[in-house]
Amino acid sequence: MTGPTERALLPNGLNDTLMPHAAIEAEMERRVLEAFARYGYERVKPPLAEFEESLMDGPGGAVAPQMFRLMDPVTQRMMGLRPDITPQIARIATTRLANVPRPLRLSYAGAVLQVRGSQLRPEREITQVGIELIGAASLQADAEVIVATADALASIGVAAASFDLSLPRLVPLICAGMDLDAESTARVRAALDRKDAGALRAVASLTDEQRLTFATLQRTAGTADTGLAALTKMTLPPVAKQHVRDLGDAVRLVREQVPGLALTIDPVEFRGLDYQTGISFTIFSAAVAGELGRGGRYVLGNGEPATGATLFLEQLIQAAAPATPTRALYLPFGTTAAERTKLHGAGWRTHAALERDNDPAAAAKARGCTHIFTEGQARPLG
Repeated sequence: MTGPTERALLPNGLNDTLMPHAAIEAEMERRVLEAFARYGYERVKPPLAEFEESLMDGPGGAVAPQMFRLMDPVTQRMMGLRPDITPQIARIATTRLANVPRPLRLSYAGAVLQVRGSQLRPEREITQVGIELIGAASLQADAEVIVATADALASIGVAAASFDLSLPRLVPLICAGMDLDAESTARVRAALDRKDAGALRAVASLTDEQRLTFATLQRTAGTADTGLAALTKMTLPPVAKQHVRDLGDAVRLVREQVPGLALTIDPVEFRGLDYQTGISFTIFSAAVAGELGRGGRYVLGNGEPATGATLFLEQLIQAAAPATPTRALYLPFGTTAAERTKLHGAGWRTHAALERDNDPAAAAKARGCTHIFTEGQARPLG
């Protein structure tokens, strides 16, 4: 027979969220979505599971290795538990909302389940909160997503958030301009993404001039101004040059709207997100290790342009301003329903005694209350 201790055990990476943390998470999620709504993003709610081919379509292919699979006993078809919500938003946009005028602004929040956590974030169940801007290919769309996300972070008190911008297609475009084969391109991308100078030197097909180009490209990482100045001076294929110009224009558009936002660039990073086609970004804060979220431009399965951002709620809680303690009022036994209703109308959260207490103040403290109702008034404890 399973004892209480065994029943409390959960699989690695899965946790119960208890009070008051569950309430704090719910409030933070509400405030982030409220900030997104100010920019016109309307909430949708996709299901936790759906047929695996839908989850793996378009951008979903990049996260397919993280997906739990199971057989649907009704249809006998394979289903997947979502490892990421973005592919579901893409499906909704191209099917249920295919005829809605563009640009389409959607927001979402929900839990995802992944096969493996990371070293910095071992949790396998993660709450994602995000937005997708669909049907707009302009740099103004990229800037809007960054600005709206920065506003959402500010609304929950995340201090000193920084956006690290990258161009996942830049290195492949440079490699194509050098006529490098697929294997050499893959090795160069991996070496630059890991910042591994030794691995870059080991790519035998590179000439000394090509190796110097990639080493110089890697050194352009840093603040947006410094990095863009270095990138602009480099000799690059025309299409790669256009990506650099787009990055510079996007930085300008963001700064016009949020002058104090910290922007850095790392043009060689791609984090394995091969589906991203334009400017991408990762969000950091000095308050926590690991990323607060990520986003960027991609293309839907029907060819529509899209750009979006996903925030990780559990990380946000660590980086956000401490939650204001909730006032809780203890109602001793005998408090009338009319008095309780009046207190609720005044904004109090109440804990009512269900039987007479010998020491109401002690009972109030034991339940985490900050006040006690006595002589017709709410009075602070202690």
